[in-house]
Amino acid sequence: MKNSRQELFTRHPDNPIIAVRDIPYPANTVFNAAAARLEGETLLLLRIEDRRGFSHLTAARSRDGVSSWKIEKKPTLTPSPERHPEETWGIEDARVTFIEDIGKWAVVYTAYSDLAPLVSLALTGDFRKFKRIGPVLPPENKDAALFGAKFSGRYAMLHRPMPACPGAGAHIWISFSPDLKHWGGHRVLLRARQGGWWDANKIGLSAPPLRTDEGWLLLYHGVRATVSGSIYRLGLALLDLDDPTRVIRRSDEWVFGPETPYERVGDVDNVVFPCGWTLRGDELRVYYGGADNCVALATGSLAGVLDWLRNRGRQA
Repeated sequence: MKNSRQELFTRHPDNPIIAVRDIPYPANTVFNAAAARLEGETLLLLRIEDRRGFSHLTAARSRDGVSSWKIEKKPTLTPSPERHPEETWGIEDARVTFIEDIGKWAVVYTAYSDLAPLVSLALTGDFRKFKRIGPVLPPENKDAALFGAKFSGRYAMLHRPMPACPGAGAHIWISFSPDLKHWGGHRVLLRARQGGWWDANKIGLSAPPLRTDEGWLLLYHGVRATVSGSIYRLGLALLDLDDPTRVIRRSDEWVFGPETPYERVGDVDNVVFPCGWTLRGDELRVYYGGADNCVALATGSLAGVLDWLRNRGRQA
């Protein structure tokens, strides 16, 4: 029987596009890369885990965004526990957003303190020099990224705190700030579902919000707990352009999940985990970590994704 399933994203035939063998210094794994277009190149800010088990960030650049990656010969942004004790156990899973009013890229990343992970922020113009703003949200919190616009004069950020209350679930929240340092107006934006859903109990933002004519497009991950372990899959949501606290649509089905060997077997099995995407014309390029072991690429049509969400998504 012919498979009639509509695939929104297509894996690149050269996947994985970056593996640990490509890193020019000793490392354990490479995965979960932020993505940006800069000076005619695609820049990835790779999460690299060293052989102690701690992570740092290293820049890779490519003209075509697929091959011939120029990877920095030493780490680009490393933990600095002496000056930043929140980074004692490493830094990981960056998301990057260009902030027009200051002309800088905001790098929002997970700083792993000796107590729990939290959200930290740094600014850069070239991904070579960074100015740390420092912790902006307390632990336990992950999966954060900024919007590329202000709302009523305030910056907005999505993030995923982990509640201490058993059974409360882990949801995507939104917060606002006048200065990128002090954050308030915290509220739940997208709830993890309950029961047998693919995104039950625990969800988190994947790539940063993408501005489209129809709204802010979100790519998020849902974590399905099974007797064999967790499965990380991806879903979509759309937020109002002017009021990002308003969810317009959300997918009931996942749109991308682990299928290939490099997604199903690794340091953490059954994981697809994007931290970045780029848009070139109508082509969406999703850069994702496969099984916490490599960086892979999937492509799709922005128009096709929005059409699918318009017709198949749940109206909020």
